[in-house]
Amino acid sequence: MIGGIDLFIVVFFIVGVFVVGVYFKKFIHTSEDFFLAGRRLGWWVIGMSIIGTNIGSYDYVGGAGAAYDVGIAQANYEWIGAIPAMVISALLFVPYYWRAGAYTVPEYLGKRYSQPVRVIEALLWGTFLICCLAIFFWASGLMINTYIGWPIWLGILLTAVIVGIYTVTGGLTAVAMTDVIQLAIMLVGGFAVAIIGFHEVGGWSGLVERITVEHPDHFRLFLPLSHETYPWLGMIFGLGLVLSPAWWCCHQAIIQRTLGARSEWDAKAGMLSAAFLKTLVPLLYVLPGLFVLALATEPLADKDQALPWAIKNLLPAGLAGLVFAAFLAAIFSSVDSTLNSAVTIWTRDIYQNFIVRKASDRHYLNFGRGLTLIFVVVGALLAEPLTTSFSGIYLAMQTLLTIFQGPTLATVLLGIMWARATRWGGLFGLVGGVACSTILHMTDMNFLYVAWWSFVAAMIINALVSLLTKPEPTEKLRGLVYGLVMKDEHIQNSLSSRVEGGE
Repeated sequence: MIGGIDLFIVVFFIVGVFVVGVYFKKFIHTSEDFFLAGRRLGWWVIGMSIIGTNIGSYDYVGGAGAAYDVGIAQANYEWIGAIPAMVISALLFVPYYWRAGAYTVPEYLGKRYSQPVRVIEALLWGTFLICCLAIFFWASGLMINTYIGWPIWLGILLTAVIVGIYTVTGGLTAVAMTDVIQLAIMLVGGFAVAIIGFHEVGGWSGLVERITVEHPDHFRLFLPLSHETYPWLGMIFGLGLVLSPAWWCCHQAIIQRTLGARSEWDAKAGMLSAAFLKTLVPLLYVLPGLFVLALATEPLADKDQALPWAIKNLLPAGLAGLVFAAFLAAIFSSVDSTLNSAVTIWTRDIYQNFIVRKASDRHYLNFGRGLTLIFVVVGALLAEPLTTSFSGIYLAMQTLLTIFQGPTLATVLLGIMWARATRWGGLFGLVGGVACSTILHMTDMNFLYVAWWSFVAAMIINALVSLLTKPEPTEKLRGLVYGLVMKDEHIQNSLSSRVEGGE
């Protein structure tokens, strides 16, 4: 059990986040305020909120556990995956989502393809985000249990109550602004662990020397093809070309911040600023896992306990409380972002689109708030049974993602880049890709290869079916497809030049 200054810092952080989150209730008057922050977010808030959301509980807890288990190969999720994908997202995907005026990625797909595509994508994302909530709640309970000594269920309950209340009251505005605060605390805490950890192990050379004796592969960036979890070929094709682009270009919790931007420029600049901040992330969760491997006298019972162990055993009083608050901030950020995004999808794409179509705006606002409370309860109840069915938090997340991330990326990519893609191509490509990934999972194929082959299958099916079916009307595609947007801008620029030239 902790006490004194550490406990004070943790309690102060929890109360502070709660107060700040609830404060933004006064800005929520419409459903757009609740789901998209009234489209008032500036680029710097978007960038910090994206990173606050991304480096959440499963990155810190699960990522540190994976680094403890396999080494620096875990950092490939940032080094060869995230940053290039974020730049592509900012310059190609985000502008089309924002111009479409959509609340969700499934809503964009509904406009580009058809309502069946929208519903299927919404059900896939909606179900996945609820599963994410359960995983995040478990990460919270595990960290609080390891560091403070409280039962896991009590940690889950504490997180559910605090985050649930300010997400219900303040919507995306509260989520984004608390993410900004939480990210600042995360960076301070992460660098504190890095500095003290290096001091304890004798610098980088000391860290390498301590670990390589028994774990020589832990400092290999690319692991052999025979590696069970992270084979190098799977990391390049499955992660670099599919999972990371799909995450940064199609993940609702990430994209939703850009959809709440006050301008297209803010949306793009927010994602690019997040890419800059992302360069710091591997230091924050890979190093703690390696420090624990080098310093712990006995193997951990659960690799996901690596981060709480580092905080508890490396840091002095006061600083330990601050760093624990930083990682608790990561958990809160994950939970609030996922919760708000899940509610947005289920409200906009399912409830408002099919069940109650013409109710008042106040009705949808109240429904979204009520659904937030329901999802908090469901996520908390599913936390243990869902997460413990996998060997680790990070693996649980990546396995769930591979079921539909490849087909989603293929559907969105062809929808934006190829005007010839039709509603039937999008539908059969999405369904066929998900069927492919489901079958491949049954064969025990590595999840990275599953992501790659399901992406390829969805691309091929979409292209073939589209070529065999009637093209979509040009008016339907205007503003949604790259070629048509470029053509329209060229025509507009030509007309402007003529007017300026007096023609």
